[in-house]
Amino acid sequence: MTRLDRDEHGLAVLTIDAPPLNLYTAELQEDLLTAITALEAEPARALLIRAEGKIVSGGVDVSLFDAQGSAAEAKVFFDRLLTVPDRLAALPFPTVFAAHGLCLTWAFEVAVACDLLLAASRARFGLVEKVVGLTPTMGGTQRLAARAGVARAKEFVYTGDTYDATTLERWNVVNRVLPDDGFDAAARKFAAELAAGPTQAHAATKRVLAHFEHGGVPEANAHVTSIAAELFDTSDLRGAVKSFLADGPGKATFTGR
Repeated sequence: MTRLDRDEHGLAVLTIDAPPLNLYTAELQEDLLTAITALEAEPARALLIRAEGKIVSGGVDVSLFDAQGSAAEAKVFFDRLLTVPDRLAALPFPTVFAAHGLCLTWAFEVAVACDLLLAASRARFGLVEKVVGLTPTMGGTQRLAARAGVARAKEFVYTGDTYDATTLERWNVVNRVLPDDGFDAAARKFAAELAAGPTQAHAATKRVLAHFEHGGVPEANAHVTSIAAELFDTSDLRGAVKSFLADGPGKATFTGR
């Protein structure tokens, strides 16, 4: 249902392939957690998450909800669900989600847990849990609010509508809208360029922004100098500084160390 591929340059590609609808099932959840565990044990330099098929996902297998016999059972189930986007968000390297088509419920929640969201022009997004009388449980509501604001998150969840890529780019949820033709190759190229960059510095940026998310500018300021100073122990920074002084900007190469 998933496969995790790595190239020689440090890019990892996690592909969701559970035809025909890429529905979230117990099996898919375990596959995702296995892949995330592998990425935690052996970090990549960047991660691209993509899906096979005409759509990214049609949502969750509703029989999972029917199997919950009580609120207590549902709490255990939902806590397990939430570990997927939470652990993805905590990975110490750039993460990119590529949405080429319809992207509902869990897939959208995973998408906004990634650092960057790329969308094909034809992509559409929705949190449609209202159809079964539920609210989203994998962090999508609050992560959407962090990107677009509370009122937009309420609109998105309350209506249960699907929204196009251009609208969500305007809301600052989608980072870039790319043409439908060649989308997969363009997304891979984008992620590969991140993997070839100063990924130790990218990890530092991610740490600084995590502090900002938790406590705003004052908390980020309290940590940024220490985080940046640690980069002087990396060969990437030392080598790039020497390259700049010797050859000018833009000539350095990075190894992620």
